[in-house]
Amino acid sequence: MSSRSDLTIMRVCFIIFLLGVLVELCDGGITSEYVRGSDLPDDMPLDSDVFKVPPGRNTPQQVHITQGNHEGNGVIISWVTPSAPCSNTVRYWSENGKSKKLAEATMNTYRFFNYTSGYIHHCLIDDLEFDMKYYYEIGSGKWRRRFWFFTPPKPGPDVPYTFGLIGDLGQTYDSNRTLSHYEMNPGKGQAVLFLGDLSYADLYKFHDNNRWDTWGRFVERSAAYQPWIWTAGNHEIDFVPDIGETEPFKPFTNRYHTPYKASGSISPLWYSIKRASAYIIVMSCYSSYGVYTPQYKWLRKEFQRVNRTETPWLIVLVHCPFYHSYERHYMEGETMRVMYEPWFVKSKVDVVFAGHVHAYERSVKKLNLVLPSSIDLPLYLHCPQVIIKYTNAGTCF
Repeated sequence: MSSRSDLTIMRVCFIIFLLGVLVELCDGGITSEYVRGSDLPDDMPLDSDVFKVPPGRNTPQQVHITQGNHEGNGVIISWVTPSAPCSNTVRYWSENGKSKKLAEATMNTYRFFNYTSGYIHHCLIDDLEFDMKYYYEIGSGKWRRRFWFFTPPKPGPDVPYTFGLIGDLGQTYDSNRTLSHYEMNPGKGQAVLFLGDLSYADLYKFHDNNRWDTWGRFVERSAAYQPWIWTAGNHEIDFVPDIGETEPFKPFTNRYHTPYKASGSISPLWYSIKRASAYIIVMSCYSSYGVYTPQYKWLRKEFQRVNRTETPWLIVLVHCPFYHSYERHYMEGETMRVMYEPWFVKSKVDVVFAGHVHAYERSVKKLNLVLPSSIDLPLYLHCPQVIIKYTNAGTCF
């Protein structure tokens, strides 16, 4: 009996030794030498030029756009006037158009503890032509401001399109470098898929909502000219019952509208859009998603709506990654993964993008992938910044 035990122990030891040799030779389990530093970057001071208030007492600021309907030929234009309601009218026209059209915005304000917002304007325009450059003007008189954007091509299987991917941006010095890097990239996206965590105002005492204003002015240089597709992250929850703030996501939902009703959703936190040859589903990690919840029932129907002959690329945006090995936020996405990963596999989701984890990981030393339009398992990526270029033939990262 003892000889059998000794033999078993020897075999186990040999297997352990062999695995150790393989790990050493193959770099098994090692994804990167990068380790996140203990010192987090500081927010830029309030007098930084990137937060500069445009001239004029009540000039529109914090201008941003997002997709306004399900098909892609609509836009939501949003802005803030700090001290008075000002004009609700948006003037817009196509590059080759002979006349300007008018659209009316809605307006709202909100309070958060000891903060009162400016006047937040949202204007939906959904009668645009596909694949067209448009100009728009907001404000009035001397302080009127003009911007422009491009509508995407009509949804179809052979329509190339470029997305930028940004998550967890904040308003630190690193944030400015990230946004500048994106802007200066010659192949930058035609729209941004934003993976959640916008202003990080909740890191301040009483969730200082002035930091929502600075963030809005900071990203205007991009978000006013191309749509940013919004995903809500944990830093957007802003649930602080100790100071009487019991409405989750209040600053986010007041400031950043989404076209959720166009996809049959009852919440601005989860919705879907088509854009060129992509079908994009945005999920909310921080809303209820268990069996028979509104998000669960909506998503079950949503996968059935996808027509891969029209939009062959199926992309899911979610803030918390299903897979990662970093110590911070480890396995926070596990319950959602267990619940929905089988749906992703069955529906042949091409890629899932997430943010949340502020660390760099990779499973191979060089990432040079070409993906078919449908693969057997979804690809999960969580990256702070990357440009995605895709056509009907495949995607290169």
